[in-house]
Amino acid sequence: MSIEQILGLITGVVFGFLLQKGRVIRFEKQIGALLIKDMTIFKFMLSAIMVGMVGIFILSDMGITTLSHKPMNVGAVVIGGILFGIGWAVMGFCPGTSSAALGEGRLHAIFAILGMLVGAAIFAELYPLLSSTVMAWKDFGKIGLQDAFSISHWVLVPIFWAAVIGLFFLFEKKGL
Repeated sequence: MSIEQILGLITGVVFGFLLQKGRVIRFEKQIGALLIKDMTIFKFMLSAIMVGMVGIFILSDMGITTLSHKPMNVGAVVIGGILFGIGWAVMGFCPGTSSAALGEGRLHAIFAILGMLVGAAIFAELYPLLSSTVMAWKDFGKIGLQDAFSISHWVLVPIFWAAVIGLFFLFEKKGL
């Protein structure tokens, strides 16, 4: 096992532990998020993004890692978002929470994981057709927000942090 695999395993276990401790894998939290009545999951994920973006940008600036954006393809984003939403609504899990729920011993999460694997296999089989249809819709290329706005990522970080902290205050004020 390589050091990257060991670090990935450790990171995954820690993330799963945090998901469990944050109670974001609880059914009532998932339903609350879908009904926009409980922002626990959104707060958890936005907090992770805030910390992660700083870490990734520092590692990138130090030359330790290289950022490799995926193409911003409208068709893929729209269809993928719809499928993700349907899967979340039907199963009550997203990919991270389904794995964490299985790790917690909730065996019904296997169905969500199997659904993701079947979906990935179907996508692989349909890729030639999709690449000439849905994925041929508007493609903006491999861009990030700093590219789209032509500003440094260190300008975007405080703007993003301020927006997220503002959302947190709004959520708390509304009791979400």
